[in-house]
Amino acid sequence: MTELLAPAGEEQSAYAALRAGADALYLGLTRFSARESAENFCVSALEKLVREAHLLGAKVYVALNTLVKDAELPAFFSAAREAWNAGADALLLQDLFLGKALKEAYPEMVLHLSTQAGCCNVHGAMLAKACGFSRVVLARETPLSDIPAISSVIETEAFVQGALCTCFSGQCYLSSFAGNNSGNRGRCKQPCRKRYSIDRAGYEAPAYALSLSDLSVGERVEELIAAGVTSLKIEGRLRSAAYAAAAVEYYRAILDGKNARAAFSRLKRAFNRGDYTAGLAFGQEKGLLSRAVQGHLGERVGTLSRERGKWLCRSGHPAKKGDAFKILRAGKEVGGALFAGEAKGGFYLSSRESLAVGDEVRITLDTSLEERALSLTRRRPVRVKVTLLAGQPMRAEGEGVTLAGGVCDPARSAPLSEEDVRACFARTDDLPFAPETQVVTDGVFVPRSALNAFRRAFFAALAETLAPVRKPLAEKNIPMPAFSVQQGSMTAVILSGDTMPADADMVIWKPADYTDMAPPAGAWLYLPPLLTAADEALIAPQLDRFAGVYCEGTYGVMFARKYHVRLFAGAGWNLSNRISVAAAREAAEYVTLSKELTLDEQDALAAEGTFALAAGEIKVMDLCYCPFERTCRTCDRRPRYTLTDEAGRRFPLRRFRAAEGCRFEVYNCAPLTAGCRLTSALADCSLGDLTAAGCVRDPAGMPEGGTRGHAVRSLL
Repeated sequence: MTELLAPAGEEQSAYAALRAGADALYLGLTRFSARESAENFCVSALEKLVREAHLLGAKVYVALNTLVKDAELPAFFSAAREAWNAGADALLLQDLFLGKALKEAYPEMVLHLSTQAGCCNVHGAMLAKACGFSRVVLARETPLSDIPAISSVIETEAFVQGALCTCFSGQCYLSSFAGNNSGNRGRCKQPCRKRYSIDRAGYEAPAYALSLSDLSVGERVEELIAAGVTSLKIEGRLRSAAYAAAAVEYYRAILDGKNARAAFSRLKRAFNRGDYTAGLAFGQEKGLLSRAVQGHLGERVGTLSRERGKWLCRSGHPAKKGDAFKILRAGKEVGGALFAGEAKGGFYLSSRESLAVGDEVRITLDTSLEERALSLTRRRPVRVKVTLLAGQPMRAEGEGVTLAGGVCDPARSAPLSEEDVRACFARTDDLPFAPETQVVTDGVFVPRSALNAFRRAFFAALAETLAPVRKPLAEKNIPMPAFSVQQGSMTAVILSGDTMPADADMVIWKPADYTDMAPPAGAWLYLPPLLTAADEALIAPQLDRFAGVYCEGTYGVMFARKYHVRLFAGAGWNLSNRISVAAAREAAEYVTLSKELTLDEQDALAAEGTFALAAGEIKVMDLCYCPFERTCRTCDRRPRYTLTDEAGRRFPLRRFRAAEGCRFEVYNCAPLTAGCRLTSALADCSLGDLTAAGCVRDPAGMPEGGTRGHAVRSLL
């Protein structure tokens, strides 16, 4: 059975989604949630929600999907145990290796791998399974054609609705380096939703150049289901109860084969960025980017005309006091407007903006939606058989539960009728049951108080069976791996050209074109975080030309084993604690620490073979799509462009070719000049400047205008 999985950023959204028909919910606790700015849940609120969900036959998954530092490990393991003891059906994690340690300590726990882990191919799926995970949430960039192979390895979950991250999930550091708020720590400030200009003809004007439209797969969910996807996931833990309910109702209608038009209208009114895209799983289609309008676009309800000095929107869509609208002109936002009264064939609007006849009107706040979402009800059908026979104990049975009560007396005058018994058992108090009651009786007398008490006892027993309190797991001492901190002495350099730095111990070569590679002798091959089956088919025959692979995704573990090549774990593994570093060191010859650690935090993890990014460029985004909307015929195919934000900061944009088209990398506006102390040093010279390669251990010798990144300031 296909699962419909809904977001729950707070209690109202949770219950609205559940009562709208969700099969499962996912939510965060007050710590370790990738949506830290959501209200999230305390343990008592989680327990209450889990009980109702289980009574309705639904599940609740708890997201503990941020990066965890050494000092936070005890609190992380405690949070995981608390969530499980509260009744969570699965825990959602970003860190594969922490999941492995958790599963070894508590085999009872069910683990799902967050999309933040970037699982995009069978190699990542096999590693997740080997680490004890039972499901992976697919990277949003995973091609539809690759999903059947992944689904044959492990259960898969795919996003079908909601916001799309600009960057490949788990590999975005723009918010981190631009404002010390890490998306990997649940604090993303969404700089991708700001205006940027690009130095390419037709893209020089400031626009929302990196902002993707909201995902809405719609009826194409059938293709995902055919590909083996088990769970259809709606994004939106920061969105309203109206959105959660509307999204669930929309996909519930599609899955049940019903007309979904009205639900889709409610969904667009609740939240709609860019009039939607089917997303990258189906290939980059027109409309992937929302360059002209940022934020909620709503639903088109008409155009403006002028009548008796008032702005009139002629529309067949009803509106009322409190509703709000967005006004567009030639596809661009002019401003907002408010409902100002009913009119024949439409309604009047008021606005402080300078409006014009013909402007497009889109409703962005429909006040009826929240009311509707919060009024939804859902009950679980239960079949109950009640037997009341003279001289025998009262008996109720159903859904695997049987309860006996006091002995029935024969009726002397007014026996209980079947309707009386059905009416009694129709009352379930606060339990979400819809009983269908069969009554067997030969005419007995039972005091109403006794019958009511018997009913309550039966439904309480039924609730305990359907939603039993979980036996709590006792706290265990999860051992910390023992590894000795050692002084690293090696230097590795990432470069994209063929000029070799003089003093590098290792060179990691990043091709400009994976379809036409001419690597320097002795270089390691750089593998990006997204590796599709087509990419693998292209790369695999050429692996013997390299010393090994430097891989930005943990899928590299199984990839390297398959092809018997050496493995260098990239910074994209986001290694931030000793458990994960130790596990990664068992899988890879060399490992790179998270680029979001301070020098002190790096030094504490400086095991043999451990590197840290010390100097050079800071890659802050991997774009697995074309920001120029695949205007290939007019593309100048330059290897490098520049993104400029509204503050005048310039972010290099590097283009490279993969098996099926171009991808792009965004680099920080200032290079890194942090240096390193105990770890070996990694210098990123992807943009061609080899200066950093010669001074990775001498920050004083680095060029001016750089940043120390997180070397001193601990990350939030």
